[in-house]
Amino acid sequence: MGKTKLNIIGQEVEKKEKSSKKDQKVHLAGLKGGQRVKVIDAEPVVAQNIQEVNEVQRENTEHARGKKYLAARAKVDPKKTYNITDAVKLLKETSVSKFDGSVELHLVLAKDSLNTSIELPHPTGKTRKIEIANDATVEKLKTGKVDFDVLLASPDIMHKLVPFAKLLGPKGLMPNPKNGTLLPDPEKAKDQFGGNNINLKTEKSAPLIHTVVAKTSQPEKEIEENIKAVLINIGEKNIKKAVVSASMGPGIQVSVA
Repeated sequence: MGKTKLNIIGQEVEKKEKSSKKDQKVHLAGLKGGQRVKVIDAEPVVAQNIQEVNEVQRENTEHARGKKYLAARAKVDPKKTYNITDAVKLLKETSVSKFDGSVELHLVLAKDSLNTSIELPHPTGKTRKIEIANDATVEKLKTGKVDFDVLLASPDIMHKLVPFAKLLGPKGLMPNPKNGTLLPDPEKAKDQFGGNNINLKTEKSAPLIHTVVAKTSQPEKEIEENIKAVLINIGEKNIKKAVVSASMGPGIQVSVA
């Protein structure tokens, strides 16, 4: 009986200790009478090393790149700023696409809110669909459909296009006199917005411009002159950085001077 009683007492003590740990009362300043906080065991939070995560992401990106692209990128010095002539030659060498890729120009500007249209000395190789605003255009916009690259309009139909400003504005398609798309006779001006004409518009959230200026198959001189035309139009003082690349090729930083 003595041993049995001791065992029973021991079991009761063990239960009380477990219950105490499970539901321990902690008094904290600011708690009202009767309130209590339960203390629970938790695993320590381990802070991740951001640098290590970034390195893993870069490694994954490298594995995703093809051998041709990596070989092409090795030809470009990322710390060097090339003159336009050398950059265009290098661009052609580092284009790894099997198709006739585009020549892309990426700009970082000193300020945003740029929206202008310019005519390049040579074609961009990109066909642009031009539409002259009419009642059929308005009906199409009501459904959210935008299947044109340039929208020309006369002043007498602008009041019908205003309700679609949020649809057309972010795409740089809202007709306005600044970029020459709002004019008295759109039909006569239609030819001015062909393959040589491009629209330059900064992104909504940043002073960045991304545009196509030529095809990689075009002569080097034509590509050079189209790039220079864009840089001159925007102005050297307004450009902080300029990078050219083929559709499938590494970026090449170019001088804007």
